[in-house]
Amino acid sequence: MIKTQAIPKMVPLNTLLPHHPLKEPTKISLLDDHQPKQPLLKPYYKRENITLYQADALALLHKMPENSVDVIFADPPYFLSSGTFSCQNGKRVSVKKGNWDLSNGMKEDYTFHDKWIKACRKVLKPNGTIWISGTYHSIYLCGFALRMNAYHILNDIAWFKPNAAPNLSCRFFTASHETLLWARKEKKTPHTFNYKAMVAWEDNYQKKVSCNHCNKKDSHPFLHQEGKQMRSVWAINTPSKGEKTFGKHPTQKPLALLERIILASTNPGDLVLDPFTGSSTTGLAATLYGRKFIGIDNQKKYLDLSIKRFEQLQQQMGVPEKQS
Repeated sequence: MIKTQAIPKMVPLNTLLPHHPLKEPTKISLLDDHQPKQPLLKPYYKRENITLYQADALALLHKMPENSVDVIFADPPYFLSSGTFSCQNGKRVSVKKGNWDLSNGMKEDYTFHDKWIKACRKVLKPNGTIWISGTYHSIYLCGFALRMNAYHILNDIAWFKPNAAPNLSCRFFTASHETLLWARKEKKTPHTFNYKAMVAWEDNYQKKVSCNHCNKKDSHPFLHQEGKQMRSVWAINTPSKGEKTFGKHPTQKPLALLERIILASTNPGDLVLDPFTGSSTTGLAATLYGRKFIGIDNQKKYLDLSIKRFEQLQQQMGVPEKQS
């Protein structure tokens, strides 16, 4: 069973300017009437409907109240960093993203995923859902952990990257997608899915084509056509240069991807949690569409990057400066 609700027309951030007539987000208590059994850490950053914590995700999840979060988006470590290389902006670079992305072996990697996925289940509301992003290095362990912790998997989405980096080794197929798992906490409890909004989705990837005879150029929607059911393969480019104005996170997701996820599976006023927030693209999408957001990360530099992105968005939305 699903609940559907119409959603206002989407507004891509790259068209959002200071004069754009967006309303200030509704002022709502981040945890409503749910009070934690023990006090949370002091927020690293806080303003209307946005809270960031510098903390270990697992430790903070254990302190959060049960059944308090509507939707979780998690982009956990892929554990793919090694001595290999990749292509970035036409240059050969190491794939080591940081010590946090180093594998400790399959058993330890699975134990890590099992622990945070179990902790997320505690804080999700009975009708809550979780999204997990990953590559083949991690997504199968996450999927198994979801099943072992009694989640009900709804979809696996293939996020196809039309502008994916080339394969420099030329020894296997070029990696050009990531997998998104979408699951709900309880198998028989209705979840939120804004079906009509997804059918009417307008911001679709446009594939450019040209005629071999007359050389006339044109473009058409690729993989989704407005008015048709949205399928489980999404074509969305990797983050644009404009999304990296203040710097970048090595696994940063494009805003367009999180906009689609937020508008598909949440309603205005819902609380969205990202336990590995990084540069907080999840929070930007949540804020842009009137949702509340809690982000957790143990890296100060990425929280500082998040703050710069939030401040820019608030300025563009015309929200007065106010933080604590």
